[in-house]
Amino acid sequence: MTSRQLLVRDLLVLLAFTGWALALPYWGSEFIVSLGLTCLMYVALSSSWALFCGTTRYLSLATSAFFGIGAYTCALGLERFGWLQSVALGAGLAVVVAAVMGAAVLHLRGTYFAVLTFGMTELIRHAITYWEKTVTGTVGRVLTVVPDRDTIYGTVLGLAVLAVAVSIVVRRTRFGLALAGVGSDEQRAQTLGVNTRWIKLAGFALTAAFAGAVGAAMSVRWTYIDPHTVFNPFIGFQTVLIALIGGALTLWGPLIAAIVFSLLAETLRLQAPQVYMMSLGLLLILSVLYLPGGLASVRWDTFSGWRDDVKGWWKERRHELSGDKARAKKRAKEARLV
Repeated sequence: MTSRQLLVRDLLVLLAFTGWALALPYWGSEFIVSLGLTCLMYVALSSSWALFCGTTRYLSLATSAFFGIGAYTCALGLERFGWLQSVALGAGLAVVVAAVMGAAVLHLRGTYFAVLTFGMTELIRHAITYWEKTVTGTVGRVLTVVPDRDTIYGTVLGLAVLAVAVSIVVRRTRFGLALAGVGSDEQRAQTLGVNTRWIKLAGFALTAAFAGAVGAAMSVRWTYIDPHTVFNPFIGFQTVLIALIGGALTLWGPLIAAIVFSLLAETLRLQAPQVYMMSLGLLLILSVLYLPGGLASVRWDTFSGWRDDVKGWWKERRHELSGDKARAKKRAKEARLV
């Protein structure tokens, strides 16, 4: 397929997904709508995370920090600024924090970058907890002005669709090529004239903007928030797992994995949380071993390859159990001695 055909296909798939998601509140129950809201939240988070981290191969664990900043911004400014302004303000503050954080740690890679982003997330969480205790005298915020369900759902849907649309566009621009160059060989990209420092900072800020906006939009779902809830590291960890299992280098992998994970979360986490966590670990192990490209890389040829591998393994095992392998080794040894 040509680049233009791929673009048309991606836009048609996005349009179909948007239409399905728009129809969900009209025929689904409250539980179905809640499930769809969780799914859309992780679609936006994982797609925006993969746009920067999947392309540049930077493992960021700061998603929950930006999510929490957006949530607290909305909680503090919803009565004064209104709904859309509060969501935009949450995204803006997350970008500011990401710029400061990125300027400090984006020169690092690998484990050091991951640990430092996680440490800064915990620092922000404890700083807000300390501020709440010492300044306001309490920990947590009650949201008295809450938009209706359809407004929240429409906002999160818009953010999810925008995250995927931005991924489609960025992957076809010079900025996307520069991000890919950083992930492939940063030093070579620098020799070709790419300002890798500003490219990484812009990509990191773009990821933070979506996380902050989603945090602001989702904060009213709980009506009461505290630092432990909105700065929960599990939000960041699950975003990373969804992107990796779905395929961080692909466009539709995070979306596919977000749907799978949301279904697993709602069906297993409340009734069997241990089974849910084991399922996450099992999916990650299977993806690393057999699907390095993620769920989005599954094709009919993949199943054929698995079938051939199983047949080959069983043939080898049967050859070993029958004793033919041992006898062959013995004959080969005797032939060498002669």
